[in-house]
Amino acid sequence: MSTTTARHEFAPAAHPTTWIGHLRGLLERKLPYEKLLPETQPSYVASWIYVFGVATLGALGVIVASGAVLAFEGPAWYHVSHTGLFFNSLHFWSVQLFFFFMVIHLFGKFWMAAWRGNRAKTWITGMLAFVVSVGAALTGYVVQTNFDSQWIAFEAKDGLNATGLGSWFNVANLGQNLLIHVFLLPAIIAVLVATHVLLVRVHGVVPPIDAAKVEAPPVPTVPEREGVR
Repeated sequence: MSTTTARHEFAPAAHPTTWIGHLRGLLERKLPYEKLLPETQPSYVASWIYVFGVATLGALGVIVASGAVLAFEGPAWYHVSHTGLFFNSLHFWSVQLFFFFMVIHLFGKFWMAAWRGNRAKTWITGMLAFVVSVGAALTGYVVQTNFDSQWIAFEAKDGLNATGLGSWFNVANLGQNLLIHVFLLPAIIAVLVATHVLLVRVHGVVPPIDAAKVEAPPVPTVPEREGVR
């Protein structure tokens, strides 16, 4: 007497009934692989104005990496050790390049009207990332634990007190600023930048205003159309 084991094959439901199925369907529609990992880009992406967005991301990567080293080693290391001074300088100058590239990217996209083509959310997330980065830069300056940071902190304290923000955010409190600088604001920036990049992938890079002329094939001359040599 022989027995057989039935083999059940499960096929995905045509209409998902669970929240996981709905989420999977939404991601498949909004984030297809051909948009997340495109192999080609339009010809106008070769313009230099499109480089500064990637340069901003590169500078941000250096900021995060050098900041992690500084956080693990502490002020006593990066104020005395030559290696610590190098990483402190690397962190400082990568921040300068980050803002330099980001401002050029921001103004370039402004004059290109980068919110065209249903890209308003892309523009908004980029602007929010810029604003939050200014706060991260301020808290970074005041946690340097040197004379400059003390002077900046007390000058900024007077300005924040005049706006009413000093009642709950004390820029002269080293511990408070350190936690905000190394955890809260970087987490917000990471979410905004990730959302910004995903939106760029979904909607594509914004074309120049005259992109139709750039992408259009050359119009043949009259002799070429008539076959005249």
